[in-house]
Amino acid sequence: MGWVVLGLGVALWWAAHLFKRLAPARREAMGDKGKGLVALALVGAIVLMVIGFKTSGFANIWYPPSFLTHVNNLMVLVALYMMSPAPKRGRLLNGMRHPMLTGFALWAIAHLLVNGDLASVILFGGLLAWSLVEMRVINTAEPDWTPPAPGSYAKDAMFFVASIVLMAIIGYIHSLVGPWPFGS
Repeated sequence: MGWVVLGLGVALWWAAHLFKRLAPARREAMGDKGKGLVALALVGAIVLMVIGFKTSGFANIWYPPSFLTHVNNLMVLVALYMMSPAPKRGRLLNGMRHPMLTGFALWAIAHLLVNGDLASVILFGGLLAWSLVEMRVINTAEPDWTPPAPGSYAKDAMFFVASIVLMAIIGYIHSLVGPWPFGS
């Protein structure tokens, strides 16, 4: 049953995020109420993914080497930085069209590197595929894009330090609900 719940969670995540792009007239007709419904669907998707992941049986596909934990942590740190306001307010990632979705994809890849079980492949692989499809759908719907005015390197540094602090907090919470993410 856990596998079904996990799959439903990933599917609901996809549907809630792509709803605006694939059915723009229907979404627009919902007005502000639609924002709440999409947010509720996303919370539901996360709950389903967590429950499904936790209740799926363990089916190993491969055994990741231990050094990949460090690669994972570096990739997650970069992903957090990419998902921060730095691309819009800093200078380093200013010309990147989809820094948040790219950071999300990097986060998913990092987790695929260190988790060799089927539930992880379904969860992180499904979320990776979503992020790539989402970028494609946005580019098709809005082909013209102009990057924001470049910010400062000081803002980049500030958001990088904030990303390190956030990673420590996330790592601590991660250890409460799952494995210690920083290796032994």
